[in-house]
Amino acid sequence: MDYQLLMAVLAGVIILLALILKLKIPAFIALLIASISSGLLAGMDANMIIETIQKGMGGTLGFVATVVGLGAMFGAILEHTGGAQRIASFLLDKFGLKNSPLAMVLAGFLIAIPVFFDVAFIILVPMVYALQRKTGKSLLLYAIPLLAGLAITHSFIPPTPGPIAVAKLLKASLGWVILVGFIVGIPTALFSGLLFGKYIAKRIHVEAPEVAVESAVKDGKSQTVGMILAIIGLPIGLILLGTFLDSGLIVVEHAGFFQLIQLLGHPFTALILANLAAWYLLGRKHGISKDDLFSITSKSMAPAGTIILLTGAGGVFKQVLVDTGAGSMIASSLTEIGFPLILFGFLAAALVRIIQGSATVAMITGAGLVAPLLDGQDLSNPKLACLVIAIASGASILSHVNDSGFWLVSQYLGLSERQTFRSWTMMTTVLAGTGFISAWLLWLIL
Repeated sequence: MDYQLLMAVLAGVIILLALILKLKIPAFIALLIASISSGLLAGMDANMIIETIQKGMGGTLGFVATVVGLGAMFGAILEHTGGAQRIASFLLDKFGLKNSPLAMVLAGFLIAIPVFFDVAFIILVPMVYALQRKTGKSLLLYAIPLLAGLAITHSFIPPTPGPIAVAKLLKASLGWVILVGFIVGIPTALFSGLLFGKYIAKRIHVEAPEVAVESAVKDGKSQTVGMILAIIGLPIGLILLGTFLDSGLIVVEHAGFFQLIQLLGHPFTALILANLAAWYLLGRKHGISKDDLFSITSKSMAPAGTIILLTGAGGVFKQVLVDTGAGSMIASSLTEIGFPLILFGFLAAALVRIIQGSATVAMITGAGLVAPLLDGQDLSNPKLACLVIAIASGASILSHVNDSGFWLVSQYLGLSERQTFRSWTMMTTVLAGTGFISAWLLWLIL
């Protein structure tokens, strides 16, 4: 084993965490500094480091920037037009008061596909308050299932930014990531949302806060739920169709038709079509002006920009490991001792998540460490998708005081720090464990 390369990688990770935790340096800059430091310690010269930065950044962002940007605009239109609330209200009506925790899981699961986690939670939390006041049961009986549904989709299912970034770094098919994410999401929602929500609600009784948070979006009553779900499902369906075509599960003889489906099934085209459908069917058709829609979509680029830059910096870190040979060295070492690659990905992301708090940084750092280990390994698309979900699971674990999500949940649900640890923190841990075990089982089967 080349101990210089190993120490260079470890030093890079330590520098990354120190810059974020101690000096509060933005993660984008911290990742770049950590990458340069690892390169220097591994013996790279200045020109090679600069070339590696350009290669890692450019190779990653060509895909991620387009998909994350289009996804952010799509979600912003759905958020502003009240589509998220309309779906949640419909599910509650259909499932009834008795099965409202299940309705909350499904609402979170569907709505977090286009809408960012924190925004979706703030939009839907008044419904959780209303359910608690109506039934008198603990607020956690409804909040935990909602949070689980939101967190699962946010971590597992594209076009949310986290799994897109990890999929790109690992060169995994987005269609397979969507499919595996849905499969893994079912038992994960059952255990972390419904069963744990029921368990913790019996032990911590929480009343809805006196002052409810009012949503700033329209109620969306003029829109049909079928139309909203169809628009959300459009890009996912097209991407899956393209994946099945590429994998040979669907056979098309006509060359022109094959090319058409291939074009429509690419994430770029699928999300452009979804944006156009949302723009007209949810916006213009219901009286929202072109100027307002332009403003809504333009503002959505701010949070998307942060994620795009982080992903690019993660690509740089990955490229340093590739170009120095550290990645292949670590891969050989893991193979020699029989350490499973999927477990390494989970633990790497989990360690970064617990230490520094951000799930996005944990996903990208974990994927950056794992990606170079794939060189020379002939993993199938389903196995790569399982690896993506395992890393995403590790990045979801043990949300605590260094995670903004911890304080968001504590504030809006009126929980003490101890109650938040017992409910939200434990839910994210159950979610991570169930997600990883499910992904590993699929890895062994596929």
